[in-house]
Amino acid sequence: MSQLATDVPVEVQPRTYVADDAGDVRNVRKARVESLKPLVLDALVPTASYYLLSKGFGMGTMAALAWSSVVPAGRTVWGLVKERRVNGLAALILAANVVGLLMSLIAGDPRLMLAKDSAITATVGIAVLLSVVAGRPLMTAALEPWVTKGKAERIEAWERLSAGRGRFVRLERTFSVVWGAALFGEALLRVVGAYTLPVDTMVWLGGAIAAVTITLTVWVSGALAVAPMEKMVGRTAGKSVGRTAGKAAGVCAEGRGGC
Repeated sequence: MSQLATDVPVEVQPRTYVADDAGDVRNVRKARVESLKPLVLDALVPTASYYLLSKGFGMGTMAALAWSSVVPAGRTVWGLVKERRVNGLAALILAANVVGLLMSLIAGDPRLMLAKDSAITATVGIAVLLSVVAGRPLMTAALEPWVTKGKAERIEAWERLSAGRGRFVRLERTFSVVWGAALFGEALLRVVGAYTLPVDTMVWLGGAIAAVTITLTVWVSGALAVAPMEKMVGRTAGKSVGRTAGKAAGVCAEGRGGC
């Protein structure tokens, strides 16, 4: 039987490997979770903590701001001590909370209390704009997970494109410029309203201004930056996958690699 088996001519056909669907889904899910972790820990958790403590549990503004600063403060210190670098997003949220604490020390003026939230938003907007000037756009942490969609080939494509100095980097900065300018402009508009319109009017109008600003900014930043960046990342990732598949087919055609 063994002699018969070795004498039978065998034609080696190239094979294309297909990743296990369940394993691929798990990898994508894991990558997406990892990419979103900094945004959740540095921005969403402190913000949600503040509103939960102040609105949900009735805690005072200063106490709520102080307790919600624990996570970004810890993340900032950890980055400085362990990684010897500043965690930009965590430091930004911490700075905004400090501004809010300082503003809370001045009490008694309802118009000033309305302007307090605007001061926090303005701090964030200015910090985002300064980060663009420094060449390290802060909004990238929020942008990358949505463009890469947690897929390994898209993350690799993002890293390759962002390492250059071409259109992709300019679009990355544009995204932060749009958001920084929008946040600062929204804060300025609310401050003007706080001191020119009736207090009762600004109580509801402030929220409306914020909602409209965020909606318009999402649309504008999506059209100017996100959409073209997604196309660039998709094209680059497709080329990378094509090259990898071509190499694998070549190896299999030569009868190597266990094909």
